[in-house]
Amino acid sequence: MSKKLVKHDIDLADLPPLTEAQKAELAALAAKPDSDIDFGDSPALPDTFFKNAIQGRFYKPTKTSTTVRIDSDVLAWLRSEGKGYQSRLNAILRHAMLASLKR
Repeated sequence: MSKKLVKHDIDLADLPPLTEAQKAELAALAAKPDSDIDFGDSPALPDTFFKNAIQGRFYKPTKTSTTVRIDSDVLAWLRSEGKGYQSRLNAILRHAMLASLKR
């Protein structure tokens, strides 16, 4: 018995449209009350699980290479802290981005 591996490349930015059957199935699931959901194969987690949970623990954003023009003194300051100046720059920008998104 031979098995064939089938691969599909999917462009998440350009997904194919849903069929009418898929739309109907999604609508039926959305209308279903939570009390009708069978959680038998996935038992409830204890509260201690959520107390120790870390949000985004395994999240690793993709990196994009780019050219950025920044002031020489800013770059010198980042480099003066030692190795990893690009990671520090990214952390500073992420902090500013998250603060902006909270507003």
